[in-house]
Amino acid sequence: MRNVNNNVWLWVAGLGLFFVLCTGAANLPAMMPSPAVTNVSQELRLRSFLPGPSVCRAGQPIPIHAVIENSGDATANLDIQLGLPQFVRLVKSNLGASVSLQGGEEKTLTWEVEAKEAISSQLALRINQHGKPLTNASLPILFLAPVAISKSPYIPEPVPAPTQILVGAHHCPLWEADKFNLWDNVLKHAERTPALGFYAQESPEISDWETKWAVEHGISFFVYCWYRASQGGPVTMRYGSAIHDGLFKSRFQSKMKFTIMWENQNRGVAGVANEPDLMNNLLPFWLENYFKHPSYLKVDNKPLLFIYRPEFLVKDLGGVAQVRSALDKMRQTCKAAGFDGLYLLGEYRGTNPVPLQLMKQLGLDYSFAYCWYVPNSPSPAQAIETQMQYLRKTQDLGILPQVPTISQAWSGWRDEGSIWKIPPADFATLAQQAKNFITTLPTNQLGSRMLLLDNWNEWGEGHYLAPYREYGFGYLDAVRQVFASANPSHTDLLPEDIGMGPYDTAFRTHQATEDNLRRLLFKKVRKAGATEDGLVGWWAFDEETNAPVTLDYSGNRIGATLHGCDRAAGIDGRALVCNGGWVLVGNHTSLSLTSTLTLECWVKTEVAGQDNKWFINRVYGGGAASGYRLGILQGKPCFEVPLTNFSHHLTASIPLPTGRWVHLVGTFDGQTMRLYVDGQERGAMARPGPMKPNAFPICMGNYAENHSAHFTGLLDEVKLYCRALSPEEIQTHYRALADKAGP
Repeated sequence: MRNVNNNVWLWVAGLGLFFVLCTGAANLPAMMPSPAVTNVSQELRLRSFLPGPSVCRAGQPIPIHAVIENSGDATANLDIQLGLPQFVRLVKSNLGASVSLQGGEEKTLTWEVEAKEAISSQLALRINQHGKPLTNASLPILFLAPVAISKSPYIPEPVPAPTQILVGAHHCPLWEADKFNLWDNVLKHAERTPALGFYAQESPEISDWETKWAVEHGISFFVYCWYRASQGGPVTMRYGSAIHDGLFKSRFQSKMKFTIMWENQNRGVAGVANEPDLMNNLLPFWLENYFKHPSYLKVDNKPLLFIYRPEFLVKDLGGVAQVRSALDKMRQTCKAAGFDGLYLLGEYRGTNPVPLQLMKQLGLDYSFAYCWYVPNSPSPAQAIETQMQYLRKTQDLGILPQVPTISQAWSGWRDEGSIWKIPPADFATLAQQAKNFITTLPTNQLGSRMLLLDNWNEWGEGHYLAPYREYGFGYLDAVRQVFASANPSHTDLLPEDIGMGPYDTAFRTHQATEDNLRRLLFKKVRKAGATEDGLVGWWAFDEETNAPVTLDYSGNRIGATLHGCDRAAGIDGRALVCNGGWVLVGNHTSLSLTSTLTLECWVKTEVAGQDNKWFINRVYGGGAASGYRLGILQGKPCFEVPLTNFSHHLTASIPLPTGRWVHLVGTFDGQTMRLYVDGQERGAMARPGPMKPNAFPICMGNYAENHSAHFTGLLDEVKLYCRALSPEEIQTHYRALADKAGP
């Protein structure tokens, strides 16, 4: 593959072409997490700049889409220029000499481009107005080697690449057709888009593509996360479709081995109620559905069962001795079923000897890591060395033998904590070091014959090996390079190469609905007083009772979506009924205030003494030292602007009154937080220093989506300012509606 990083660019302005020498191009990175955007205008925004297909092919016209929106009132006449690197040509465009964008309008700009050969480079987009730059964006793009497109009745038969050891990959089976929200973090990181698109895993064709891609690169088994939906009775599952609807109904199931990792994490739901539940419900289900399946992974005629959070069994079964006894009974039951026993592996991702000693006492055979935690957002070299240290240290402890795991990356579901990624070439280095390490393990241990890769498809959490937009088949090629003992001829096919797919119809339909909703949220509306200085957003809930949105009455077009909420008569117009539902204001740059702010609202409740309940929130785990919120602690109004994780809760000196409307205001002037109840200051707290921005939504009526920490009552006239209102202004706001508040 050609890796082009030159300074010869073709700039496309509408349909006119001209060459420009771009002196800064040589300094641009070869790959970036998402299109890098520099915006000058606050009213004109580039919403997205992406290729049409998930993974691009050289030799084929590829649509490139840019969506721009004008949040202002005036019409904007824009000059649009697309910069193409060498070896990429423009096929056609829907642009004229300029683009006119009316106030509140959104437009999609489309080009078709074609690469002559496999290339890793980037496109550049410039948006100018009156000769002045408004937006510069760069789009990393990968073109795979060209293939002849030939329609096929089905996916070609996989040709496995043999390996000297068993190479497996953890498999995350969350991607069901109706679980649209699980793709949210991928939408923020467009470079993660799978080659299959935002697929529905219950399709047998999805399983067959995964099998083909895996075995042709030396991966011979998947370890599926397995979730029990309720304990104490007959087995029911969550996210079981990847195995039962996908794998079991697929044509190539005999080409791929599988095993399960029991997700024993959700206490009281996903585990076992007692030993009879384990022996009479869970184990028989596994035996009949999995262990006896011809494709289930057995080594030495023993099925492998991976267990996440095995330490939770101590409480579930009544003690360490009881767990050990139960595990021995499981092995005996497997022998009675015709196996030579059962390999039990417990998950642990560290080098503290205590958890390893406990797992040994419980009677587990091996330890393994689902993933490795590598602190401090390391470089690829640091991430490689840290993982190898974990493997060596675990072995040196000599407590419990291990089946080694190597991890490719980590981001967390909300981009929290340590974030890192090892590119494919460096991952090949890690894989080779792990392969060398395996040769040092005792030959009678599973670890000398087996390696686990983290992870096949944890798209939301940020670790994945399956083909995807940024690196194509790069990770799988690295695995094949290191582990395949022979290299049978193969071509890395995509579904569109043979006229198959798409597999994301359900998601695309959902996304079209969401896009229509977003356009509705973008509507410009104002109430009297919307021109007040520093007003960022105003959510009044005054729409029709069944409206799915609440608009932003400041005129700034930052509307919010309603989920499980009703409306009722408010202090002014309608109000939000808070009873477990929630309202989400999507992340917007204007919500991340850094120096001063005011949060204002009216609330009414009949329930006294509410505790840890929130009606305006932007403080969440993974970013708990940022944001702001209003709610109730121990029956009193509470305002928080954290400086460290969940710090600086300012509670009022009086309880929240019940049975009437109450005006609440929290202000922060960069030094001091203040809390006002019905126009009177009822608390102050020193908090010097700036606020930390975050990328979270604002949740109203609740702490978060579908959360138990929700306010019970009515919420109305929520306002956010980018300045601290004065006491006089707060009194004026209170008095404007006080006569409607009730006695």
